[in-house]
Amino acid sequence: LFPRLTVLENLMLGAFRRAARRDIDRNLALAFDAFPVLKERTRQLAGTMSGGQQQMLAIARAMMSSPRLLLIDEPSVGLSPLLVSQMITKIGELGERFDLTVLMAEQNFNQAVRIADRGYIIVHGEIVVAANVDELHGNDIVKRLYLGGTV
Repeated sequence: LFPRLTVLENLMLGAFRRAARRDIDRNLALAFDAFPVLKERTRQLAGTMSGGQQQMLAIARAMMSSPRLLLIDEPSVGLSPLLVSQMITKIGELGERFDLTVLMAEQNFNQAVRIADRGYIIVHGEIVVAANVDELHGNDIVKRLYLGGTV
């Protein structure tokens, strides 16, 4: 985010793609529908918002570009457990609603698999597990690294 710009200015920067410019009004309405708190704070500087609100703004700004692919890095960082759950749920809803492919890097295994179709476990830069979500739950590496199991 650009902390010295307002919420609305940050959102408008998301519509940089020529194809997205014609859909600014629609995308802005969708952003405010997905994250109503942003509509209440259009004139607030992004840097003065809470961590959860900044995360919402970052995702809404990305949605302003009318993407087909949404890349999200650690959406749970710095958020309370309740906000983490709400944010992951919202990301899943956005993916389904707009037929987006969502590629999310997330260390909170239990939250991430709620909305995932597939998962990849990366250890020291190498993919050590690639599987659908059902297979991940039974994987020994996943149990050891993320579910507190012993293998």
